[in-house]
This record gives sequence, structure tokens and C-alpha cells, in this order.
Amino acid sequence: MSRPELTAAAQRIGDRWSLVILDALAAGPQRFGELSDQLDGIAPNILTKRLRQLEADGIISSSAYSERPVRLAYELTDSGRDLASALELLAAWGARHQHAGDDGAIHRACGSTLEVRLWCPTCGDLVERADATEDIHL
Repeated sequence: MSRPELTAAAQRIGDRWSLVILDALAAGPQRFGELSDQLDGIAPNILTKRLRQLEADGIISSSAYSERPVRLAYELTDSGRDLASALELLAAWGARHQHAGDDGAIHRACGSTLEVRLWCPTCGDLVERADATEDIHL
């Protein structure tokens, strides 16, 4: 049975843009244009929609820095800062489990997808994950 609190959290911030918006705002308040510049590939209408939803959920707040035209700066609320702490754990997990093949790294000579392998420089052996400590950082 799934945990209702996890389901609720995923519904609020479960899309990829919400997570990267929160990560960008963890560095401090930002204007719309600054966020747009940092978040490669996000359409302005999607950024607007996500910002409005995150604000409605109490995760970020906005304040006007210009009245004509109205322009807003966004920052994390206390709830958003709590969530940003959890994102650090998620980012660390992602870094530990990232593989070269995931980004489509290709061997130019033959066209095969590259794989990350563990190798011991002392023994000169390939090492299976089961024979390595938990501190693997790829």
C-alpha cells in the first residue's frame, strides 16, 4: 500500500520542472527572466504555470519589484526551504547512480553505448559492484 503523504508530495512537486525551479530558488530570490535563463528548455508558459502552482501550494512566494509592468521576484517559503533540503538528498542519490550510458555517451570508433565499469588501479582488475564499498561515486 502506498503512503498517502508520499502521494501528496509527489502530486505537488512531482514534475521535473518544479524540482529544478526549487533547486534554482534555493540559491536565493530570483526574477522570472533569471529563472528562465537558468532553466534550459522550459517554455515561458510552463515556467509561469509552475511558479503559480508552487506559490498556490505555499512552497514559494512572490513579491513585485516593478508595478508597471508588474514584474515579480520569487523565493522559497519556509516550507520550500524544508523541501530544498530534501532535494539535496535526491540530488546526491542521482549523482551516485548516474552512468555515462544514461546520457547517451557513444564510442566514436564503433558506435556502441559506453558503460561505466569499476576498475582497481592497484590490481588492474574490473570490480563488480558487489565487491565494492557503498562509497561509489560515478
